Amino acid sequence: MSIYVIGDIQGCFQALQKLLEKIHFDPSKDNLWFTGDLVNRGPESLATIRFVKSLKDRAICVLGNHDLHLLAVAFGAHKGTQEDTFHDILSAPDRDELLIWLRHLPLIHHDVQKQFTMVHAGLAPQWDLHKALTLAKEAETLLHGNQPAEFFAHMYANHPVQWSDNLVGWDRIRCIINYCTRMRFCHPDGRMELDYKGNIDTHPEDLIPWFQVKHRKTTVNKIIFGHWAALNGITHTPNTYALDTGCVWGNCLTAMRLEDEHYISVPCSP
Repeated sequence: MSIYVIGDIQGCFQALQKLLEKIHFDPSKDNLWFTGDLVNRGPESLATIRFVKSLKDRAICVLGNHDLHLLAVAFGAHKGTQEDTFHDILSAPDRDELLIWLRHLPLIHHDVQKQFTMVHAGLAPQWDLHKALTLAKEAETLLHGNQPAEFFAHMYANHPVQWSDNLVGWDRIRCIINYCTRMRFCHPDGRMELDYKGNIDTHPEDLIPWFQVKHRKTTVNKIIFGHWAALNGITHTPNTYALDTGCVWGNCLTAMRLEDEHYISVPCSP
């Protein structure tokens, strides 16, 4: 049995099928992990989410920012954008079943036996692993609760930019969500920078990739993440595994075999 962790698919279902063929995925014995962003921007969001859901216990997926965006649109908290390509899900006959499944996915997955942690974007430098898992559960309790429309109505904002144990209410929940699903760069003190959209090679000197922040409390933990296609799978940082390699932008879709940390990729069409 093997576990393969697959980076952001974003509706590129054909690329996913090519990758599964290349790794000789056997659903009777292998397991798949997904770093989130199953949907949006690519051409086949509906086929992608249906397939991953159909794997049942053979698949583990964390929520990405595009998955949450789909849910926000579905619950009327956001009008969507012209770039959205998940309308096939919203008009599907099994729409409600798919959205319920998606909404109940976790923000963070930690495998105690394998000692790997998976999250879509990253973990706040101020959090140790125990705190990260505890806070993720706190946010998930509201996300999975009986008032999802209220949750998504408060989800969109770039503040607060730094974690504090004193945060309360929706500011607290939003900060957890943004660290887990949107963060790329931080300031040296761990503040998120969510506005910078420039090139990774020319970023301002006071911005640091979240996984390179000095004194980050999870440096000893093996963390798998997606979200950041510009990294092209390279972090130059021990114990961090970047798996978004820009499939939806015409680069490639990548999997990592957990037991030997071997990367396998297939080329994608833009």
